[in-house]
Parts: sequence; structure tokens; C-alpha cells
Amino acid sequence: MNGRRTLSHALSTTGSRTVLLASLTVLMAACATAPSFDTPDASFKGRVNVVETPVVVPGTEVKLAGRDFKPGQEIRLTYGGAALSGKEPVVVGADGTFRTQFVVPADAPVGQHPVVVNASKPAAALIHTLKVSPDIPLSGEERFTLTSKPLVPGLYQAAYSAKNDVLFVTSAVGRPPVTQTQLVKVDPQTLAILANVTPPPAPAQPARDGQAPRDPGLYAVYGVAVDDVNGTVWVTNTRQSTVAVYRQSDLALLKQFDAGLVPHVRDVVVDEKQGKVYASAFGAPNIAVFDARTQAFVKNIEIKTTLAGGPGAGDRKFSPMSLELDPENHKLYTVSMSTDEAAVIDTRTDEVDKVFAIEGSKGASGVAFDPRTNRLLVASQGSDNLLIVDLASGKTLHDVKVGAGPLNVAKDSERGVAYVPNRGSGTVTVVNFDGEIVANLPGGTLPNHVTKAGKGTIYAINKARGNEDPNGDRITRITPR
Repeated sequence: MNGRRTLSHALSTTGSRTVLLASLTVLMAACATAPSFDTPDASFKGRVNVVETPVVVPGTEVKLAGRDFKPGQEIRLTYGGAALSGKEPVVVGADGTFRTQFVVPADAPVGQHPVVVNASKPAAALIHTLKVSPDIPLSGEERFTLTSKPLVPGLYQAAYSAKNDVLFVTSAVGRPPVTQTQLVKVDPQTLAILANVTPPPAPAQPARDGQAPRDPGLYAVYGVAVDDVNGTVWVTNTRQSTVAVYRQSDLALLKQFDAGLVPHVRDVVVDEKQGKVYASAFGAPNIAVFDARTQAFVKNIEIKTTLAGGPGAGDRKFSPMSLELDPENHKLYTVSMSTDEAAVIDTRTDEVDKVFAIEGSKGASGVAFDPRTNRLLVASQGSDNLLIVDLASGKTLHDVKVGAGPLNVAKDSERGVAYVPNRGSGTVTVVNFDGEIVANLPGGTLPNHVTKAGKGTIYAINKARGNEDPNGDRITRITPR
């Protein structure tokens, strides 16, 4: 009995000493590694961005540039607590800038990754969201015939007139004052330019803070839609926040609406059955409505976000981007980049039917609708995907990674596929409505827009990267074989 008590006491004593020694070891280690607080940077304005590598895919060497830091600050990059840019810090130069690089692991999952930029001497930090995009190989080109031809600088969108069998293409170069912009009529078979017109100068903008009035340049054209009933072409003047109407036959300007009517207007569509025109105001939660025959502004349709008052909503508003018209069922569809929502509008009453969040979307931009399956197709720039959504339930059925920066989407309901131009990857991905990639086609530099014509033909528009880019500012006809 006494022996057992003695052994028990010995084990207890030994255990206590072990625990005490372990505790002291942890305390000493903590004291040894505890950071000494640095003087904080009270006026920190540092910014970072990826340079020389516009698209980051797994295995990419990322070059990161910083500016507006304090000269002499020491910079360390970490991800998940692990160092990214080596053991030694990068020292900010006398001009407040620095450069560093690191390699994204080859097995890194696609998505948006938080890279912590730590500064010391003085202390500050920021989080840079690094988007790792999918690297989708080219495939399926043997199933299509691709015919490409250069047009004019600064291509943006295209629209097809079924009545006249002609394409209308918009172009605009650079930022205000825009001095080079055209509305171009194109033969859809030969891709030759049939006619073109330069829009008129826009009125000078009011002076600000005592400065001279600014020259806005020309009424540059961006979005485009055709009205075969009235023989017109509607375009958006995004820089001046308005729209204009041209005649199809000779490209004569019929109506130039006043600047500021539709804030940062993006897309335009024509409902020939209802005799209405709709334009999306990315700068306001509105869809502008016009009378197609009289060419008069009618009203704004306000779209209220479902995020209003919710966690993280802040002051975000529904900002409509692309528009998709379903004339047979009298519906208009749009998506919001700022809130990642979709909206359905009844074109008979011009009232909003419903607004719902798009599962899996970051930066919703393009939209199409397939009435046969009642599915909404959403291209999202930030999440690099095409989302196939059941409209009845609002549930995302398929999340298809298509490439970097998908901007728009056009559907071919007869063949059950959608075409997605990926601006960053330089591809046009063909996806069926079951979420499978049918083909991934070369799209040239900066694919920007796709539009459907007859018999399943798709016309893709891309932009150039610089004046000497041989693969930019082209129109490509994509025909299924």
C-alpha cells in the first residue's frame, strides 16, 4: 500500500515538473519570438499591383510593384503566414516604390487569394487580392470554321440586322477627349467595310474648381443594337452618359440625346415587338426606356438591390451591365457587377419581376437567357466563370471555369451552347447548357464581345494591345461545321 502511494506521488511530482518545464519552455520561446512594436505609419497610402503579367495562372511568376510607400520601408510578402518573397525584406526606394516577385505554386487553386504586404520602419500593412485564373488549353477548333479580318481601331461591340443581312460595329480609341471613333457597317460574309461614320463632337463639360472647361472629344460609340422595324441603329455614348440613333441605310445621325441622360450607359437592346429600346445605366441602378418609333426618352426603371441593409452591403447599388431580351416571353434580363445579382423585368409593364443573388459570381458582366431550358447564363469577370442558373429557383446549376476575365456571353439555343469571350486569356470558350466545355477557340488579343447571327453563326470582336498588335481590332466569324 505504501509503495503504491510512493510510486503514485513520484509520478505526480514528475508530471508536475514536466508540465512546469514545458510551460517555462513555451514562455521563454514566446518571449524570444515576441515582436517589438514598430512606429506605425500614420499616413500610410501604399498601393501595389501586378505588373508585366496581366493574367496569373498556376505556376506563374508574379511581379508585384508598390508605390506611395515611405522611402526606406522594408517590405515582406506573406500568404497564410508563409513568406512569399524570400527571407530578406525588399527596401523601398527613394521615390517610394519597390518591386518584388514570387512564384504561384503549380497546384494553386484558381480564385482570389489574399497576399499580405507587410511594411516596417514605419509599420503598415495591406492585403492585395491576387486572382489566379484557370489555364484552359485550346481545343475543339476542328468543329468550327473561323474567319478573321481587321477592321478599325478600338472595336467594342457588334449587332446583326437580320432584315438587311448586315453587321454594325462600334469603335472608340482611348480616354476622353476621344478623337477617334466610328460606327461601321460590315458585310457579314466577306467582313468588308461597307460604310462608316464618325460621330459629332460632344459639348464642352462645365469647368471644375476654377479650371477651364474640359474638351470631351467626340460622341464616342460603344454599345450597339439594331431596330429592323424602324430601320435604325441605337448606340451608347458611354463617355457622355447618353445614347444616339443612326439610320441603317446611310448611317445618318437621326437623334443625339443630351449628355448625362443615362449615367455611364453600357448596353442597349431593342424590343421590336413592344416598340421599345432599353439602355443599362452602369452609373445608376436604372434601365432607361425609350420609344423606338418617336426616339423619345420615356422613363427609368429602378432596380433595387436585395443587399440593401444587409451585412456588407454598404452603399452598393445595383449597377446593370449587359442586357438580354426575350421578346417572345416579354422579359428583359440584366446583371449587376457591383452586387452580383440578376434582375428580371417585364417589358409589357416595365416593372421589375425579381432580383436575386447569383451564386458563385464575382463581377457579373455578361448575360444571356435560354428559353428552352429556362436557364440564365452569366459571365463573371472576377470569378473567371460562366454560371448556368436555373431561373425558377435562382440556383446555380453549373459553375464553369472558362478563362481569365470573361466579359460577355451569346447563346445558340438551337445547338444548346454558349460562347464566352475571355478578355484576359484571349480565347472564346464554347460551353453547352450542361456545363461542359465543347471548345476553347483562339480569340485574338483582348476578346470583348460576341453576337449571334443566323444559322448558328457567331461574330466575335476583339481589341488591340497597342498600335502594332497584328491580332487586335479584328472581327471573327465563328461557324459550326
